[in-house]
Amino acid sequence: MGSIKRNRKKYETPKNLFNTERIKQDRAIIKEFGLKNMKELWQAQSKISKIRRNVRTLLSGESEKTGIEKDIINRLIKLGIVNEGVILDDLLDLNEKEFLERRLESIVFRKGLAKSMKQARQIIVHGFIAINSKKIDKPGYMVNKNEEQGIAYYKKIDINKNNGQNEKSKDLDNEEQENRHELNNENIAIKTE
Repeated sequence: MGSIKRNRKKYETPKNLFNTERIKQDRAIIKEFGLKNMKELWQAQSKISKIRRNVRTLLSGESEKTGIEKDIINRLIKLGIVNEGVILDDLLDLNEKEFLERRLESIVFRKGLAKSMKQARQIIVHGFIAINSKKIDKPGYMVNKNEEQGIAYYKKIDINKNNGQNEKSKDLDNEEQENRHELNNENIAIKTE
């Protein structure tokens, strides 16, 4: 039959979970990249820490395997995180923003296919984005350098279209506030008499 698949976490939580300074920095990054929650940020941070850990072991000389250096560098070049001609020491300076820039959500926003990061996430999840005519509905999909030119709409969508619902709800809200204001004025007038 085979062994049962064991689900494991793909991220590590920070050691100081309730550090207010760290939380402020993480929230700023989440807002900048339109992430859903802290978990998505922690996944990017875990990938970076794993790469750094591997690079440190290679630089210390503990690993006897050859060719791993080229594999790590080639994988990061293919993803577009680093440029050609990078050395192992440069990989120790990676940060989570370089990883988050390569997510499909970020690239859709940067290419102008969405007005905001939140809208980019929404149109990806709703199936409006494709890479090389293949629908992708995961905002966290890491886009390769050669796939970046193939990002386009899967279905027709007009992101500039306003269907008028927002204007109707604003009008209703204004009328409701005016009615409350009039009632408050009447109540004040009754109390003063």
